[in-house]
Amino acid sequence: EWRVAKKTKDATVWRKPSEEFSGYLYKAQGVVEDVTNRIVDHIRPGPYRLDWDSLMTSMDIMETFEENCCVMRYTTAGQLWNIIAPREFVDFSYTTSYEDGLLTCGISLDYGEVRPNFVRGFNHPCGWFCVPLKDSPGHSLLTGYIQTELRGMLPQSAVDTAMSSTLANFYADLKKALKT
Repeated sequence: EWRVAKKTKDATVWRKPSEEFSGYLYKAQGVVEDVTNRIVDHIRPGPYRLDWDSLMTSMDIMETFEENCCVMRYTTAGQLWNIIAPREFVDFSYTTSYEDGLLTCGISLDYGEVRPNFVRGFNHPCGWFCVPLKDSPGHSLLTGYIQTELRGMLPQSAVDTAMSSTLANFYADLKKALKT
């Protein structure tokens, strides 16, 4: 049922219809040269994410429940020459050990007022799994399951193009950040 939506040297992105909403569930996967803890530290809410993720324009931790569990509000840049206007999301995020690696997962919440000049997007259940490659020490397999409802008046084809490209670029940007 998965269909390839985009393939680059860094990642492959598949999609299939979401069971949560009328858009797609995306699966992104690629091998990243680093250990799981360091990779997930760059993905989850925290100080690294804004430094390298070109799509993210702001991030605020609104509430912390324990070390790896929080509610965060973040904004994203406009995409496709601003056909897709900047978005704001409020997500519950949790990071935990998973098998030999780490899982960071989240879901959007209806929380607080939407700030002016943003459309409030909604992330249905999603997450990133990062596990070490058994036969290649220092490399990890990073797999993401993302189902983002951008909301607003958008042609579905624009959303599909943006999501596939954004997820593929995410891997390239992450790899650059980990090398610094």
